[in-house]
Amino acid sequence: MRTSSSDRVALYLVMSTFVTLLLYYVVPYGRTIAYPLVLLSTLAHELGHGIAAVVFGGDFVRFVLYDNGAGVAMTRSSTTVQRAMILAGGLLGPAFVAALGFRLGRKPARAKATLLITGICLVLICIWVVRNVFGFVFVALTAFAFILIARRASAAVCQFTTLFVATQLALSVFSRADYLFTPSAEIGGGKKMPSDVGQLSDLLFLPYWFWGIVCGALSLFVLMWGLKTALPAVKKS
Repeated sequence: MRTSSSDRVALYLVMSTFVTLLLYYVVPYGRTIAYPLVLLSTLAHELGHGIAAVVFGGDFVRFVLYDNGAGVAMTRSSTTVQRAMILAGGLLGPAFVAALGFRLGRKPARAKATLLITGICLVLICIWVVRNVFGFVFVALTAFAFILIARRASAAVCQFTTLFVATQLALSVFSRADYLFTPSAEIGGGKKMPSDVGQLSDLLFLPYWFWGIVCGALSLFVLMWGLKTALPAVKKS
């Protein structure tokens, strides 16, 4: 028999997906209500760039978030490998955060701690690298919401919140997959710049769509790992 814990996780994941479908296809103005969720996926993407920069020996300089859902993480690197890892870090960011959310959301107490730690980290990120008003307000409000839920809500609510956010980021891997196959992207003010896969193509010479396929496949692999750890196989008695 599957454990009651796994049953609860499966229920929360189904509920999260159902709520998302309602928001986008049934609820009036649902897409407007879901707007912060789009910004959350952008945040995970751009922080993926920044964290990869720090991990691989570069610098995370600043982060800007625009009200159209676009964002820019400005980093410094000194080698081709560093730059490639930074670019890939953003493309894989939502999938990695989603997988960690699935893994850490298995247990209510762990989910509660995850929300609290995430909120505190977002406060530090706000102070450290966020450099525009819109981005600062959104990241600060997100941090406040996570900390408030972690401190005031029950462990069950914290578990649902963690799995709900993870589900949103996982779904964004698919809903925003077109970004993996475009050589340029629009940021704030209608300005266009090379996309991440476009920059990878310039850096490593293979076509941008090749890097889109590679990063898309890696994202799917990471998501499958996260779901597998959230819903372990049925144990034999």
